Amino acid sequence: MEAVLRSMVVEEDLHVLDTASRELTPRAAELLALRGGGGAGEELRNCVIRAATAPAGSATELRSALRAERAGLNGAGAELGLAVVAAGAVPLVPPGSALVDETPRTRRLLADYEYLARDQIYCGVRIRVEAHGADEAVAVSCRIAPYLPVFLALTASSPFLRDGSDSGYASCRSVAASQWPTAAPVAGVCSAAEYDELVADLVASGVVVDASMVGFGVQPGADRRSVELQVGDACPSAEATVLAAALFRALVEREATAVADGAGSAAPAETRLRAALWRAARSGLEGDLVDPVTFRARPATDVVSDLVESLTGELNRSGDLDTVRTLLDNALYNGSSAFRQRQALRRRGHPHDVVDLLAAETAGISGPRSAVPDAHSRLFGVYEPIEGLDADPSWDEAVEEGGAPREAYAPVMSALDRAGTVRLRSRQVTAEKEASVAGVTFRVTGQERPQAFPMDFVPRIISPEVWRVLAAGTEQRARALDAFLDDIYGQREFVRAGHMTPESLDRAPGHRSTGRVQRPGRTRAHICGIDLVCGDDGTWFVLEDNVRVPSGIAFSHALRQMTTSLFGDLTGGFDLHAPDEAFGMIRETLEAAAPPAAGDEPQLAVVSSGPTDSAWFEHRLIAQRTGLPLVTPDRLTFRDGVLHHRAGRDLHRVDVMYARIDEDMLLSSPGDDGIPLRDGLLDALGAGRLTIANALGNGVADDKAVYASVPAMIDFYLGETPILEQVPTYLCADRTQRDLVLDRLGELVVKPIDGYGGLGITIGPECSEAELAARREDLLTRPEGFIAQEVVPLSTLPTFDGTRMQRRHVDLRAFAHVRREGGRTTAHAVPAGLTRVAPAGSMIVNSSRGGGGKDTWIMR
Repeated sequence: MEAVLRSMVVEEDLHVLDTASRELTPRAAELLALRGGGGAGEELRNCVIRAATAPAGSATELRSALRAERAGLNGAGAELGLAVVAAGAVPLVPPGSALVDETPRTRRLLADYEYLARDQIYCGVRIRVEAHGADEAVAVSCRIAPYLPVFLALTASSPFLRDGSDSGYASCRSVAASQWPTAAPVAGVCSAAEYDELVADLVASGVVVDASMVGFGVQPGADRRSVELQVGDACPSAEATVLAAALFRALVEREATAVADGAGSAAPAETRLRAALWRAARSGLEGDLVDPVTFRARPATDVVSDLVESLTGELNRSGDLDTVRTLLDNALYNGSSAFRQRQALRRRGHPHDVVDLLAAETAGISGPRSAVPDAHSRLFGVYEPIEGLDADPSWDEAVEEGGAPREAYAPVMSALDRAGTVRLRSRQVTAEKEASVAGVTFRVTGQERPQAFPMDFVPRIISPEVWRVLAAGTEQRARALDAFLDDIYGQREFVRAGHMTPESLDRAPGHRSTGRVQRPGRTRAHICGIDLVCGDDGTWFVLEDNVRVPSGIAFSHALRQMTTSLFGDLTGGFDLHAPDEAFGMIRETLEAAAPPAAGDEPQLAVVSSGPTDSAWFEHRLIAQRTGLPLVTPDRLTFRDGVLHHRAGRDLHRVDVMYARIDEDMLLSSPGDDGIPLRDGLLDALGAGRLTIANALGNGVADDKAVYASVPAMIDFYLGETPILEQVPTYLCADRTQRDLVLDRLGELVVKPIDGYGGLGITIGPECSEAELAARREDLLTRPEGFIAQEVVPLSTLPTFDGTRMQRRHVDLRAFAHVRREGGRTTAHAVPAGLTRVAPAGSMIVNSSRGGGGKDTWIMR
């Protein structure tokens, strides 16, 4: 006689959102009234609906029922401007009082539980599987309890708190739920009579209002004829929820058989189980889980896969085996909802984008890939143009037009393909965790807290032949910029020769009177950062010059460390320059910059504004690797006109200050004695007792309008032809050039002359009509504040987006050091660079705009 399948029911809480604001809204009753029928009903919160499927006999049937219930609610909600979202939490929540339904029950809960009921709006999922009596349900619950972390990891979908900040957990809902007084993985009793007695005692104690508030991770259902799993988050992926349900039913079948055969039903050790649940809440599918059999940490993908294989017999008998294996492959390939939400926030930078993703996945409009590509195409088979930017793909440095890797990249691509999506994602999460631990962070513009610097696995490979040209070109440019700075704060011969108007120089925001304090003939552009881009035919261009406080060398070092620690095999067979070489060069350059008064042993210091600086990690690493003190302005003071820094009670002379701090902040900051540093610094500079690297007033050379004159500088000061091309640039202060720009505004890049970090840039082909109109107004009213450039089709490189390789635009920040040696000016290219990656859908390549970085392999 064929066994009768136990039925499955999914009951999920759904957030009700206003589609315009994307915030929770207290209109659940309206939606339910319009919907009518179905399996949905009101919940405690009037911004949450509880929806349930009809009993289903198969995973396929359950998936159809779950999708239909969601579609019915969204269809009704569309008329009201409402949508439902299945997720443990949403990151946009209005003040809690606006969402509280003032019923007697709600007021009682608020009075009894205060902030637990007031401030937490979370949604879970309950999966019920038919049981043959209450005693079986209790016994099976005890035996299933060790597997609860697996179900939590599969459904984890609440990484963000109500204010939109990252909780650090894949499921902050489950962490919050653990604070309720009756929260426990399992009741810890072995019979229905003991369970009933336990619930009665809890209600009698007054700790809970009634039996409905008793909520263990797995327990008998309220109908006493089912086993109920309620450890999971409500999950936007219907497929992930169905996968959890099918596995749960198979577990119930297996453990019910064991109980019937006389197996014991003792509850597991609660402390261990709580620890395992915390691990699942923290990491989701992207880290380790605690193995339910050995209680040892193992990759989540292995633990889940082993569970499926152990249930092969039960899944085969139910007819769900093939479906479950497909759903598992998809779930592991796509990652948890928590991971996808974080990726959405990183790509776009606003919680709205996370809510849009959740709504789309809940509605089944878009979301996780419905099918896993075959092994050959898993990473690169869908390597496509960048959405919204390239009708024809830009030139890719790593992949040929037909999809084959270029020769230099073939070993790297093969190694990454062998690793596959799941392992790459796990390593990516590990890398970001280690970056946070090491302090490798950067503050994105508009965000209060620094985030781990995004690091990508696919390196950029620069051949010796290409590097020789780039090194020579950056050295040449650095020497010319240094000569220009010395000249314009002195005799201004470049201006007198007609290569630049006095007006264009004087209106440059970085042109400061402080630049004239340093004695002429001394180095000014000690450490230059030259931003390079590779065009669509492999030609390199200079995009920008940075001679104030160019950052990035420490991130180059960190990227190499990540590559070798996580993928040591990638660098094998390549003879590469080490980014560490940069630190010794920094010290040599600073020593060479010492003023004559310093003697044979100049004293050096790195000066930073402190931990609030977005590049604080870099400042610390440079100080550590060069063996120099890291000092904040409040530790600086003067004794007899000589700069010192205080360390405890001791004072130490400073001959050369490596200033990793904005000039205005440095000059206005109070020193150790409370007196602003300005007068003391300028006096020491003018007297030749101090060198500031890079020199005061250097910001003029960062000016976008001055950039246009660098080829003329190379000819004028060096008598050489530029080795590297630069982007054709139009000076909007010139009326003729401005009118040309206005005629071609939709084709050009327009930049503020004093812009940093990609701020204020408009890229014509990317702009809306409104953005172009606003920029047109800027050019008509204050044209002198802008330059325009031709759009350079930046090259692309494969970048892992958590699921597959995507094209991303890249640039390269190269570094050159300038020194006075033997009576002449020399420049030295640093054999390390920072390859920066643009955010998805953008050509603006800048760390402060949310991009990331790649390890740059400069071959010897």
